[in-house]
Amino acid sequence: MIEISLVGIAGRALNALLTIYMMLILLRWLAPWLQLDVFNRWLRWAWRLTDPLINAMRRMLPPMGPIDFAPLAALFAVFFVRLIVLQMF
Repeated sequence: MIEISLVGIAGRALNALLTIYMMLILLRWLAPWLQLDVFNRWLRWAWRLTDPLINAMRRMLPPMGPIDFAPLAALFAVFFVRLIVLQMF
């Protein structure tokens, strides 16, 4: 018999959401290199979802020339939060 735990389901759902959020950050970071139209209505929502975290990272990081490391720092932050969540569940 399979026992269904709400805590296990919540942990897996949170893990999936954080993984999708990491993919959105990667999409945002790679979009200029892939020559994707970032103002396309199908991609605009990815920017709206990732803007708060990336802008917070930009405020915390010092200026480092022409390369924006804020998406990379946001990706690492979400990755570590995801690891902590996986350890909890």
